[in-house]
Amino acid sequence: MRVINFMGRRYLAAIFSALLILTAIGSLATRQLSWGLDFTGGTLVEVHYAESADLTGIRSTLESGGYAGAIVVSFGTDRDVLIRLPAGYSDAQGAQMLELLRNNGEDEVELRRIEFVGPQVGDELREQGGLAMLLALGLVMLYIAFRFQFKFAVGAVVALVHDVLVTLGFFSIIGMEFDLTVLAALLAVIGYSLNDTIVVSDRIRENFRKLRRADPLEVVNISLTETLGRTLVTSLTTLLVLVALAVFGGEMIHGFAIALIVGVAIGTYSSIYVASNVLLSLGVSKDDLIIPVKEGADQDSLVP
Repeated sequence: MRVINFMGRRYLAAIFSALLILTAIGSLATRQLSWGLDFTGGTLVEVHYAESADLTGIRSTLESGGYAGAIVVSFGTDRDVLIRLPAGYSDAQGAQMLELLRNNGEDEVELRRIEFVGPQVGDELREQGGLAMLLALGLVMLYIAFRFQFKFAVGAVVALVHDVLVTLGFFSIIGMEFDLTVLAALLAVIGYSLNDTIVVSDRIRENFRKLRRADPLEVVNISLTETLGRTLVTSLTTLLVLVALAVFGGEMIHGFAIALIVGVAIGTYSSIYVASNVLLSLGVSKDDLIIPVKEGADQDSLVP
């Protein structure tokens, strides 16, 4: 097997990751996120048209009717329309908007649902979402430390924080709406990236115990080379599905699919160049992974 020298470029990878994180943090600090209705509050109205809905005409009608900032998207089929009104509109105004659509259109309009999210609820969702992400990272660190070793836990958590920050920075830079579906995608990214990191860590631990004369850099390169095929096949097949969802899945899950595409791509990179890089920086060695032998175990094994 030809061993790929992944860690020979670890300093360049560290610089690249630092630039990504700094860019993401800078964008989050200046531009912030484009919070969706779930977090900011507002009114959600779902209507059904007897014929195919003209989204451009609906937007013009709402704009002229005084509903500035309304977001109009298809929902499921071309006859189902989802209208999001920003904070400041009540559910009563949502009902008035429905009458406006009925009076200014030739097609019959049927109300499917109307929901109002207050700003206080939005703030609570934002706080609880952030706490859920921090709790997930803390539990991951405990799990990796218990299963492997504390240095592996630090590397895994650094990789996960890297993935989350880069994904958030991507949404901040392009200005895409951040709602509960995107938050769910971020939690899924944590699980996906963690799975990749565990596979690599498991092989590193195994090779440290098997390749006793190899130094840590060689062990990590061999382990990454051995798991590269599995990592690429898993990531590429996952990305094919996610691209199909982003293109054909409709507006409701578009943000979810985009977040997962970015997360899976950056998670594949981080499992190779971030977690392993941190592991080497912390000075991992075979001494960290030696299985402790109970006192008197050798003597007991000699007893027939």
